[in-house]
Amino acid sequence: MFPFKRRAKTVAALDIGASSVKYVRLDRKADGYALAAAGIREVPIESIVSKEIKDRDSVIFSVQGLLDQCDPRTTDVVVSVAGHGVITDKFEIDKKSGAEAEQAILFEAEQRSPFDVDDVSMDYHVIHTDDDARKMEVLLVAARREYVLEYLNLLEDSGLHTPLIDTDAFAVLNSYEINYDIDPERVTALVNIGFDTTNVVFLKDGRFHSTRDVSAGGRVIYEVIQREFRLNQEMTMKVIRGELEASVDQDMLKATIMSAADELLTGLELAFSYFRTLAKTDSVDWIVLSGGGALIPYLPECVQTKLNVPIEIANPLRNIEYDPELFGDLQPEKIAPLLAVGVGLAAREV
Repeated sequence: MFPFKRRAKTVAALDIGASSVKYVRLDRKADGYALAAAGIREVPIESIVSKEIKDRDSVIFSVQGLLDQCDPRTTDVVVSVAGHGVITDKFEIDKKSGAEAEQAILFEAEQRSPFDVDDVSMDYHVIHTDDDARKMEVLLVAARREYVLEYLNLLEDSGLHTPLIDTDAFAVLNSYEINYDIDPERVTALVNIGFDTTNVVFLKDGRFHSTRDVSAGGRVIYEVIQREFRLNQEMTMKVIRGELEASVDQDMLKATIMSAADELLTGLELAFSYFRTLAKTDSVDWIVLSGGGALIPYLPECVQTKLNVPIEIANPLRNIEYDPELFGDLQPEKIAPLLAVGVGLAAREV
């Protein structure tokens, strides 16, 4: 969304999350994409909080270690931002073009942004034009400039460059569009549960409608499980990825997760209620769940019960070719929901 003049020959994706960094590189083919490289590496839990980098050295060490492990020649990566430093808005203006359109959009941005327009990086996209009514629908994305620079400086210190910065929400949308057919008759919510932030993208009438960020994710669940079961970070992460089913009392784990997820579920409920009001619709027909939260035992069924909407676990590798033997112990199919942002970023045209 925020392009830079430097052009990359080969671009991969680096999804810098609060509990792990994920790397994805796709090869473009005539009929789609092939997964050329992928990897994941955990970061210390307090290194990144709500997308703000608290321990740069730890994050840089994790990024460099991940790239050394799975694609050491990479120098160009696409990254994304999310959370309270980013806003998205959709509005309608009279149909215009060229400099006149940019001036009108900038005026609207100044009225709508909670930040000073001089302190943000902005981009926009015309998502629908009504020629009969002479109107056009514009999607605006803005991020605090200091927030963007923080990530640019981190990449530079990691020996990397970026030709483009996207947002988590639109990367998830891009990943969905690559792998699924959008049904114009069905209202769909793409819910990407991260460690600190949950992105929700709503699709209506076969196209993007709106997005909301919920300031809650897997962190509270992680902290409660760690405390209740007295585990270190490594073991706790294995529990919330469902890797220690035989070693943990499942009834106790389910009760713990249901209790710890209350803030997240309430945030999602509010986001869905706001959407239904905004879109003038009675219901959401389908949820596609991605991110680390999609792998937390019992959490998908908690979301489905709370929102009373059927759920499908996202597979961002559904239409992407790959040879499982190339990835050793990684097993991309098992961690696929974690790669939704990475796949969406790696498929961007730069």
